[in-house]
Amino acid sequence: MPTTSGGSPRRVTLRDIAREAGVSVTSASRALHGVTGSARAPSAETAARVREAAARLGYSRDQLAGGLRTRRSRLLGMLVPRLSDYVLATIYEGVEEEAGRAGYRTVVANTHDDPDEQRARAEVMLDHRVEGLIIGDASPRGGLLADLERRGVPFVLVSRRGGAFPAATGDDLAGGRAVAGHLLDRGHERVAVLAGEAYASTGSERTAGFLERWTAAGRTVPPDRVVHGPFDAAGGRRAMERVLETPGPPPTAVFVVNDFAAIGAMGALRDAGLQVGRDVALVGYNDVPLSAELPIPLSSVTTPNLEMGRTAVRLLLDILEGGRPGSVLLPPRLRVRASSDLGP
Repeated sequence: MPTTSGGSPRRVTLRDIAREAGVSVTSASRALHGVTGSARAPSAETAARVREAAARLGYSRDQLAGGLRTRRSRLLGMLVPRLSDYVLATIYEGVEEEAGRAGYRTVVANTHDDPDEQRARAEVMLDHRVEGLIIGDASPRGGLLADLERRGVPFVLVSRRGGAFPAATGDDLAGGRAVAGHLLDRGHERVAVLAGEAYASTGSERTAGFLERWTAAGRTVPPDRVVHGPFDAAGGRRAMERVLETPGPPPTAVFVVNDFAAIGAMGALRDAGLQVGRDVALVGYNDVPLSAELPIPLSSVTTPNLEMGRTAVRLLLDILEGGRPGSVLLPPRLRVRASSDLGP
């Protein structure tokens, strides 16, 4: 077992195990935490070598939680699908700002919405003694949240919700309802929803809020006109193309749960000979700065993302001080622009 300079035993880290096994820290983490079934998973031989090294050194995953309770690093970690996303980058600005105000530093890692990568990045952060985690890529896949709770690791969610875990998010149900109300007010009946990834609460709750309000008005959306796909322009284009391939006349209005996906949908509509704002109303979500500057300005729902990040830090600090905070929902606001201001 590793010792301090005075000869007393010290806590075994992933770095010690990686050095002993002759692999990278990330590979050691993946091997110890059961990452399988992906291109990034270690080979069976590597996994066995890492486990043998861990056993020789006396490593235990759960010693980490005890270390978190007894040592202070003044460091918080954040996991995001990708920091290149404008919304997530803005949320992280709020995280960094509020953490700095409280005397903490922050680190952030991209997980690409891959459950295996999420777990590996979380373990590396914990090995570097972050006092708690802010998780911006929550999903029901992979089981990381339940595992962190079992181990006593302090964490909160941001942007996305998950189970009963404390979270700082926008009120996505209310945002979806607001879009449906707007399109109903404009007299639309044939609509489609580009619903984002099914595993993300941002997409599922925005879609659920829209459908709830639409159904309450006595109208329906055919199942083949609720299409899931990635939260990016390419995903929005593919989803819109699928909608346009469905039988019957095209929709007169489309709700897209992400602005960048809405921009991709604009391209698909243009290629189909349909003009946004004249032939088809289009509403996005997140109100990124680009939305208002498009040739046809995009209607979109905005949420205070900086405040979302600040709120997540305040929730986490409350937990670190022994509190049990609830979740916080930040109110959305629909900004109507030329893409949806006219009726059918």
